[in-house]
Amino acid sequence: MNGVNFCPLGSLEILLLAVDGSEYSEGAIKESIAFAKMCFSKIHVITVIDINLAYNTAGVEEETVEYLNSIKTRAVHEGVECETIFHYGEEPHLLIVDEASKKKADMIIVGKHGRKGLLKLMMGEVASKVIGDAPCKVLVVPKAAKIECKKILIATDGSAHSNAAAAEAVGIAKKCGGSIIAFSAVHSEEEMEEAASNVKKVAEMAQSEGVPAETLTPKGKSYEVIVETANGRGVDLIVMGTYGKTALKRLLMGSTAEKVIGLAGCAVLVVKARP
Repeated sequence: MNGVNFCPLGSLEILLLAVDGSEYSEGAIKESIAFAKMCFSKIHVITVIDINLAYNTAGVEEETVEYLNSIKTRAVHEGVECETIFHYGEEPHLLIVDEASKKKADMIIVGKHGRKGLLKLMMGEVASKVIGDAPCKVLVVPKAAKIECKKILIATDGSAHSNAAAAEAVGIAKKCGGSIIAFSAVHSEEEMEEAASNVKKVAEMAQSEGVPAETLTPKGKSYEVIVETANGRGVDLIVMGTYGKTALKRLLMGSTAEKVIGLAGCAVLVVKARP
């Protein structure tokens, strides 16, 4: 995001940053502060301790408070308003989603992986549930990721949620001077015509906003070709819809998005269509 002095992701007044104390949260912390600084956002940092694993509550609580305060100190040093939230619970994703609703968060930001221990949060099942239930968009950031929004891959299947993701991706690219790769994977030749139509619509949307766009409709498993393309083409942000179509043409959420998030080397923004 170097060189950008305005908010690339639209209005972001409130960011909810979910962390777990592991090194895998570092990318999410760094990018949250960068976004908040550019967008004049307030950050709420949340962590959840699994009460089923907390055998030494007092020690864990002290360590967690110190960790949260260290993040707050970093944010304040950059001129960003920051508050911390600390919960015990059996289902972290419910507490994260509930806080996002309470705080009216514009975006939840999480790390790509989490530790398998007392502060277990992300990735896998918990992050998947956060994405599925979140009232807002969710940004998943690998620890070494750098989001510049210069080359954005939008995975589309023509569903309402992927259309919302496409509009988001085009808006980001326009603000950042980036380009779009409109992408739809197919399993057979029978799906090619519909896929070509879907990516053409995204490309036309981008071009109408002055955003360079190319289209790709490769054959293969959705998550494999998405990740291969993103990793091989210098993509720094993948944008996906929360849900895709049902049956054979289902693309986005569930296992596909989880695998993309798990395997991609760049950040992934998951967008939900407004009701």
